[in-house]
Amino acid sequence: MFARIRAIASYLPAQIENNSEIIDGRFMKKIGVKSRHIVTNESAGDLALRAAEKLFTEYEINRDETDFILLCTQHPDYQMPHTSAQIQDRLGLKKSVGTMDIALGCSGYVYGLAVAKGLIETGLAKKILFLTSSVYTKYINVKDTSTRPLFGDGATATWLEGGDTESLRAFVFGSDGSRYNKLIIPVGGSRLMPRDNPEVFSTDDNKNYRSNYEVFMDGMAITYFTLREVPKLVDDVLIAADLTRADLDYCIFHQANKFMLTYLRDKANLNEVPFHNDIMETGNIVSGSVPLAIEQVVKAHGAADLKNVMLAGFGVGLSWAGCIADLTGFL
Repeated sequence: MFARIRAIASYLPAQIENNSEIIDGRFMKKIGVKSRHIVTNESAGDLALRAAEKLFTEYEINRDETDFILLCTQHPDYQMPHTSAQIQDRLGLKKSVGTMDIALGCSGYVYGLAVAKGLIETGLAKKILFLTSSVYTKYINVKDTSTRPLFGDGATATWLEGGDTESLRAFVFGSDGSRYNKLIIPVGGSRLMPRDNPEVFSTDDNKNYRSNYEVFMDGMAITYFTLREVPKLVDDVLIAADLTRADLDYCIFHQANKFMLTYLRDKANLNEVPFHNDIMETGNIVSGSVPLAIEQVVKAHGAADLKNVMLAGFGVGLSWAGCIADLTGFL
């Protein structure tokens, strides 16, 4: 029995923020983000719940067959308990369902697929609801004009179950924890707790305004990291899968921004491979960017020819992961 992706659905909040109100047209064209969906009073759990409900309805999936929920988010509804446990109850699922949160960002979807693969292929689960949810804009200051225009909010739901052929393979992972502070919310964890660290606002050299309770991103460092590590990741996944670039049917990478992906595609020698690069109306929704892109590609082109699709995620951590997915088994 092998794990395979059967369906994906996404949910984006109703409210839209236009980048034309924040940044100039030149920067907007460079990052490729015109507008983004942002939450008002919704939590990460709320978005994940709506994505799950959409998945069950759109693909006529029997929710009662779910026996495990994975939720990838860095924004749990509470410090404790884990949000996926609440989603089990809110979806009205049986109490025998296993639940687990995965606290990863941009690489989280590929990591989550690996966890789902392990559960299904060892017989510990049969049908898995894998959710991603990001509410980054809650943690980004509206006056941080270098970071806020990049990120949107959203959730995705992926249905995985067993099949007769291997559909998820050639996983490669990597981490560089020495650069943890290049994309960080400094205060809020157990190291720097809010009660001991008052909120302090400051303005950086580029006139971006934020507090120590909000997202800080060293954009240049993240770009260099991506261009350094991801081309090697591409090579390593191809070696693990015994494939060449000519064998790839599509590349679906974490949708960070248009400039980075265009440069990355060229540096990784993927210009002859179909390559998704479009976050014009969503922005970067972190762990949800890869499954959202898969959903968009499948709806636009169908899944019949998507046998060898390279998936890759990279970012906060700093962390990266890649694999080969056969998407021809979509419902």
